[in-house]
Amino acid sequence: MKLYLDDDIANPLLAQVLRRAAHDVEAPSDVGMGGRSDPEHLTCAIRAGRAILTRNYRDYERLHLLVMQAQGHHPGILLVRRDNDPRRNMKPHDIVRALRNLEASGQALPDACLTLNKWR
Repeated sequence: MKLYLDDDIANPLLAQVLRRAAHDVEAPSDVGMGGRSDPEHLTCAIRAGRAILTRNYRDYERLHLLVMQAQGHHPGILLVRRDNDPRRNMKPHDIVRALRNLEASGQALPDACLTLNKWR
């Protein structure tokens, strides 16, 4: 899967684990986008044809609705929600497993906004 990691989730360990699982991963630092706004990150992901992976679910749910209401398109928005108990937060390997389960399901990703926690 072609993924763009938003600033709030991008870290070297996650990128490494995703790449080992055969995902094509791009981080903001790879393309000079570090510290940019969420709309700019989504625009970058759309232009690159990459689904965006983020923990910033509130902002990206709103951006998804905006794009849909404007009759636009995006390659997909994948949300990782934090749990009230930090010990239950998704770790890099949990994210890889959720992506594998999502892909195996046949769920369409373009124009979808999906929470990965449900795909553990």
